[in-house]
Amino acid sequence: MKKYVKMRFNADIENVTFARGTVASFLINEDLTLNEMNEIKTIVSEAITNAIVHGYSEDATKEVDFEIILENKILTLIVEDKGIGIEDVAKAREPLFSTKLETERAGLGFTIMEIFSDELKIESELGKGTKVIAKKSIK
Repeated sequence: MKKYVKMRFNADIENVTFARGTVASFLINEDLTLNEMNEIKTIVSEAITNAIVHGYSEDATKEVDFEIILENKILTLIVEDKGIGIEDVAKAREPLFSTKLETERAGLGFTIMEIFSDELKIESELGKGTKVIAKKSIK
């Protein structure tokens, strides 16, 4: 059976905590280890923070779409913004690359998402936004 939730919230950095709590609640009955749950919450944190900080430059009047899908023990997390987009996705995936180094961003968001995901897809178009799709098998 497919379980899912889809939501939209304003691009306020405080909503990262809300999204982490939402995914934890969604998966509460899946008997995950603490480590597995922390990895999933970290993927969510990184993807939503990227949308807010990089996609929208922390403009809380903008909106982030967040979708959680669980089907056949495959968790799919989708985070989408309609922000500035990414000029070079391959470059953005490189460890330590950041467009916001002046704000002490480490440039590890995509790297961390890749480590904790089984599959990470990034779709982006300049001026139209970015969609991050992370998949993870759960036991």
